[in-house]
Amino acid sequence: MIYLDNAATTYHKPQQVIDAVVSAMQGMGNSSRGSHSGALKAARTVYDARCKAAALFGCDDPSRVVFTANSTEALNIAISGLFAAGDHIISTDLEHNSVLRPLYRLQAEQGVSLDFVRADKQGYVDYAVFERLIRPETKAIVCNHASNLTGNMLDLVRIGAVCRAHGLLLVVDVSQTAGCVPIDMEKMGISVLCFTGHKGLYGPQGTGGMCIAEGVEIRPFKVGGSGVQSFSKTQPVQYPTRLEAGTLNGHGIAGLAAAFDFIAETGVEAIHAKETALMRRFYEGVKDVDGVTVYGDFSTDARAAIVALNIKDYESGEVSDELSETYGIATRPGAHCAPRMHEALGTVEQGAVRFSFSYFNTEDEVDAAVAAVKEIAE
Repeated sequence: MIYLDNAATTYHKPQQVIDAVVSAMQGMGNSSRGSHSGALKAARTVYDARCKAAALFGCDDPSRVVFTANSTEALNIAISGLFAAGDHIISTDLEHNSVLRPLYRLQAEQGVSLDFVRADKQGYVDYAVFERLIRPETKAIVCNHASNLTGNMLDLVRIGAVCRAHGLLLVVDVSQTAGCVPIDMEKMGISVLCFTGHKGLYGPQGTGGMCIAEGVEIRPFKVGGSGVQSFSKTQPVQYPTRLEAGTLNGHGIAGLAAAFDFIAETGVEAIHAKETALMRRFYEGVKDVDGVTVYGDFSTDARAAIVALNIKDYESGEVSDELSETYGIATRPGAHCAPRMHEALGTVEQGAVRFSFSYFNTEDEVDAAVAAVKEIAE
């Protein structure tokens, strides 16, 4: 199988990640639940992973790295724990449902008001609109770093400057960029960074987390066992325990720690350069094929390694099935949990076929995908 669905999850993992998970399952206890060797090994592993995440994302304090099951859980914790009735939040058309649905729920249940910066037919946004949408009751901008559909990347430095100028929080979903695009919370003005482990970080599924800037206080989304302050009727207020009720996925976090090592050894810039070259090779091969429509901004390499396209008026699911069954190429069709982006592109009915590339893909695989698209279009 030629796997080009890395925006959903990376299929090929570094061997050291696999080895770390196996080793943890063979000899790791429960972090913060005892002082025996197994529990201490788990605690050290989890703390080590916090430090590595903090270093990767420019988070000053490892104790403000909180682990979750994925970026969806992290975004739910952040969005539900920061805002309340009467608040106003600005977001964009580029968002995944992991941002949209928590926002819509706050709107329906608590009366939080929302505005969205609209995208055009190629996924562009007008940055001046962010400033125009700000009201006295505006509390935050909540957005992704890059669209999971078009790969278009938002300029977080520019958006962060708007937030700083107006005293707003900036909550960012980095699901498509963590591990493959340089990210610095301080430089970008990010208040809460939400990441998942199973995509560009090359970690196991069921891992993710959030990095929280100093001074940002999030109400607990869930409460329960913490291993400390057991006689308190309320969840401990200290980070990270405040937001980590229940047993962590220690085995997965061990794999995630190894994935952070792989990224540090390889270099985020090198990963981005290779993925971009593969994406660009595919784009150049299909963009002028008769009957093929490609979506997104390819005038810059400041983007995720994603190419979404349609072939004539074929339903995207049919094209993706043909790619899989006839050519052995894995892609993602349909709506991609990005309804507002499809509305902007005009692809609500047809969907789109998404090709997404990773560091472990090859030029030969890209060339095979280009040939397949050409044959289907012909």
